[in-house]
Amino acid sequence: MSIVLIGYMGCGKSSIGKVLASKLNMKYMDLDDYLEKKEKKMIKQIFKDNGEIYFRKKETEYLKEVLELYPNAVLSLGGGTPCFSGNIEMIKENSVAKSVYLKTSLEELVSRLFKEKENRPLIAHIDTKEGLKDFVRKHLFERSFYYNQAEFIISTDDKEVDKIADEINNKLF
Repeated sequence: MSIVLIGYMGCGKSSIGKVLASKLNMKYMDLDDYLEKKEKKMIKQIFKDNGEIYFRKKETEYLKEVLELYPNAVLSLGGGTPCFSGNIEMIKENSVAKSVYLKTSLEELVSRLFKEKENRPLIAHIDTKEGLKDFVRKHLFERSFYYNQAEFIISTDDKEVDKIADEINNKLF
C-alpha cells in the first residue's frame, strides 16, 4: 500500500510522513524532493526559470512515476499537487494508494508559514501576516474541493506529530 499525504503547505506532510513511514517500516518519499533530484534544480529555481505551468506538468509526471515505482511507500505531496492535471483522480484510481488529507486550520497554517515564508516560492513575496492569511484563505477555498476527496481526513491542530502518525495508522489498519 502507498499512503499519500495531501494538504496545504505547512500542514506537516513531511514531518508526519517521516514518522509514519518509520512506524510502519515503509520507505518515505517527498514528491518535491523527488522532483528536485530528477530536474537537478530546486523548486524555487524551477519556478524562476520555467514558471508554474512547467512545474505542474513535471509534478504530474513524477507523481505518476512514483506511484508506479514505489507501491509500498509513504508519499508527501506538494500543497498544490492534488489540485492540478487530474492528480487527485490519479491517486484515487491507483489500486494501492490510500490518500490522507492533513487538515490544518487557517490560523495554524499562517502561524507556521509566516516563520518560513522565504523558503516557499508561492508566499515569499508576502510581507504581513494579514496578507498571508488572505492568501492562504483564498487557496484553502480553491483547494478544499480537491483535498476533501481524500479517503481519510485527519485534523492536525493541537496534536503532536507522533499522535497524528498513530491516528493515520489506526485509520488505515
